[in-house]
Amino acid sequence: MPDPRIVVLASGAGTLLQALLDSELRRLIVAVGSDQPEAPALARARAADVPTFVVPMAEDREVWNRDVVKHLQALETDLVVTAGFMRVLGGPVIEAFENRIINSHPALLPSFPGAHAVRDAIESGVKVTGCTIHIIDEGVDTGPIIAQCPVAVRDGDTVESLHKRIKEHERTLLVDVLGRIVREGVSIDGRTVEFG
Repeated sequence: MPDPRIVVLASGAGTLLQALLDSELRRLIVAVGSDQPEAPALARARAADVPTFVVPMAEDREVWNRDVVKHLQALETDLVVTAGFMRVLGGPVIEAFENRIINSHPALLPSFPGAHAVRDAIESGVKVTGCTIHIIDEGVDTGPIIAQCPVAVRDGDTVESLHKRIKEHERTLLVDVLGRIVREGVSIDGRTVEFG
């Protein structure tokens, strides 16, 4: 089986992207896309000689989703990785790349979905949170879970201090999981995801 062509989507600083660029997976990343033309993630990609593209959010979400699909299909994408991508991908993207979009989320799903996972974990008083690598489906952070890593919430943690520790684990977990997917593949049966 040929190596998969990976496209990473990122909206922000690109620290998760950097972990991928610093790993053996770099050779499989064919492009990095963003909804933000000035995203530092794009600068990280260019510094690593990875092509970039931007699909700014349109008034019409359906049009935007179709534009994303066009870019991904033009790149002959096999796997999409959303790494700090702050847009919810809609039906056209999910359908075109069913079970082939992988997301990293800074909480132990199904707890604390959405954009404020770290804040929500602190406000809830949980003693353990973490990160999740999962497949994107039509919901918000509801797709089948591939792997998780727990992170303890320490006394006195702020959103920033906790998020920093979660990100350290998230970077390692994302690289490990993607590496296994490339080497072994995955099978998905309902909510169950297994390597191989």
